Amino acid sequence: MAVLNLTSAQFEETIANNDMIIFDFWAEWCGPCKQFGPVFEEVAAKHPDIVFAKVNVEEEQELAGMFQVRSIPTIALMREKVVVYANPGALPASNLEQAVQQLRDLDMVKVHEDMAAAQANQ
Repeated sequence: MAVLNLTSAQFEETIANNDMIIFDFWAEWCGPCKQFGPVFEEVAAKHPDIVFAKVNVEEEQELAGMFQVRSIPTIALMREKVVVYANPGALPASNLEQAVQQLRDLDMVKVHEDMAAAQANQ
């Protein structure tokens, strides 16, 4: 799958129909974002079963707010509708590949159990 330029209008459908999504929050004026773009696209090309979604924070402020993006670029990984990683800063291709592998390897049964336990303790 090619990199998706995600909008708020597509968000619900995208997370409902895809188990794994990697988000790149960026802006046109952001130098580091522009440098990271080709890395994001290169890694995306190697993983067609994962949605790689670029979110322009200038155009999609609602999505940026939902993910609490405070600086860009910010990378966020979601699996089964759970954000399992979010961090500002561009990643080298090797680190992004490691993040993809960790996303694949996650024990989501345990993640959901841990989330339920945390909510029960609130």
